[in-house]
Amino acid sequence: MPAHWTERRVVITGLGIVTPLGSGMSTFWDNLLAGKCGVDRISHFDPSAFDCQIAAEVRNFDPTPAFNSPKEIRRTDRFIQFAMVAGLEALKDSGLDLERENRDEMGVFIGSGIGGLATTSDQHQVLLEKGPGRVSPFMIPMLILNMASGIFSIHHKLRGPNLATCSACATSAHAIGEAWRTIKMGDASVIVAGGAEATIVPLGISGFCAMRAMSTHNHEPQKASRPFDAERDGFVMGEGAGVLILEELEHAKARGARIYCELVGYGNTADASHLTAPAPEGEGAARCIRMALRSAGLNPSDISYINTHGTATPQGDICETQAIKNVFGDHAREVAISSTKGATGHMLGAAGAAEMAICVKAIEANVVPPTINYEHPDPQCDLDYVPNHAREMKVDAIVTNSFGFGGHNACLVAKRFVG
Repeated sequence: MPAHWTERRVVITGLGIVTPLGSGMSTFWDNLLAGKCGVDRISHFDPSAFDCQIAAEVRNFDPTPAFNSPKEIRRTDRFIQFAMVAGLEALKDSGLDLERENRDEMGVFIGSGIGGLATTSDQHQVLLEKGPGRVSPFMIPMLILNMASGIFSIHHKLRGPNLATCSACATSAHAIGEAWRTIKMGDASVIVAGGAEATIVPLGISGFCAMRAMSTHNHEPQKASRPFDAERDGFVMGEGAGVLILEELEHAKARGARIYCELVGYGNTADASHLTAPAPEGEGAARCIRMALRSAGLNPSDISYINTHGTATPQGDICETQAIKNVFGDHAREVAISSTKGATGHMLGAAGAAEMAICVKAIEANVVPPTINYEHPDPQCDLDYVPNHAREMKVDAIVTNSFGFGGHNACLVAKRFVG
């Protein structure tokens, strides 16, 4: 890396979240550590005709605190509303006073894997039933996935770098990684980074059902998402948003910010192998983890905790386990590993940011969350997945993995802040 990169350090100073386990970091974290599950029968629509009838929905969601008027809310898709609420919490949590900041140096990198799928589906129905003249003039701004990032920057007048990543389930991990790079390059002092998703609609569920990617464990919704368990049968769709405040260290120190931890590494690779299946033996994931550790200047033995992608797909969990073994060697059997998707479902483009926030809390609290629903060991998944109960332990450095359809791999590394 160029010398000036190493001179600019990036810290995390704010967290915001909207999830099926609750909105707000405090509620979410308490529920996660308690082993609660956000999966239930779908309530957004009647799912009885679908093979998969369960999902992890955000319930009792109130977007009003993040908007100026009901009219603004009506003109935004649900995924944008999630991003606005999570982003506002992250800003408040950071203690940033926007009136005193140079907003030319404040950016927004909020992505989405799919964007406004509900808007797309609803407006297509309007077109079919009422004709082209009745399609909403707000359809395009509601559905295009960059609008979470765009509207957040407009609302808060943040005029720095602005980007919306889209790499399927790796989307928000890539957003955080690219924000890290941008701050280290000197192009911003603060970036609001994360992702949002809202795809629990008939069109989304039917598409993933057609791929046979989702669990059909409909009779026991809360036990359906079973990462690394021998009886896993696919992922459970979730929704929500995760947003973090990334800040250049000297900027954070100058304003007396509370620093959660330091973001120190980022990996970004492609499997170049298959549309949906991971590369054999997790080869692309392993290269991504190695890249992230190398950029962090850390050895595998330095890592205390790995938050896995861990979607509970039969082959995906095996490949990720193999990747961890390949990178971490003997330490793979010593490091604590968990997947939190048993609790949250798979929040798709929002998953990476939500899981990065979980890792930040693990460092702060010295507690790692459990892999719930782990009941039947799989001989091919034979590491320490922190089964069913949270674990108190010293957490000094973490790795979090996110992998997306198309062979997109993202890995982030953070450590306890010192200095």
